[in-house]
Amino acid sequence: MKKHPARQLAAALIVFMPLQSLAADATGASAENLAAAGERIRQTGEQIRAEVQAARARLEARKAREEEAQKRAADLARQKAEEEKSRQASVEARARQEAAAKAEKERLQAEREAREAKLQAEKAEQERERQLDAKRRAAEALKAARASGAPKAFEE
Repeated sequence: MKKHPARQLAAALIVFMPLQSLAADATGASAENLAAAGERIRQTGEQIRAEVQAARARLEARKAREEEAQKRAADLARQKAEEEKSRQASVEARARQEAAAKAEKERLQAEREAREAKLQAEKAEQERERQLDAKRRAAEALKAARASGAPKAFEE
């Protein structure tokens, strides 16, 4: 962590203060000089406290911004996941609908083919019955013609 110049000055004043007071006693420094030095030390201490408070406030603000950014990122990720889930459900529903429509179409086609086959079978049966009826009538006509004593057309 970078040391602030005011902190370095305060540390230097604290370290050298006993030496200065010894030197002041030795040189006969006045009470005014000592009071002025004490006032500077007090002001420096207040300045350091204010700077520490400001740094702490900046740190807390940065943490709050980072937490807010993380919260926004988590919300965005959750929203994207919900959208993807919804999209996937929509795709699956569409696929089910298409499969159901295809199955219904195939069922209708099979029914149509079955009806057509049944109609063809009925037509074939009707045709067979018609032919049998025609054969039966022809046989009856032939039998009736033989039974009648009518002159034969090609008799000589």
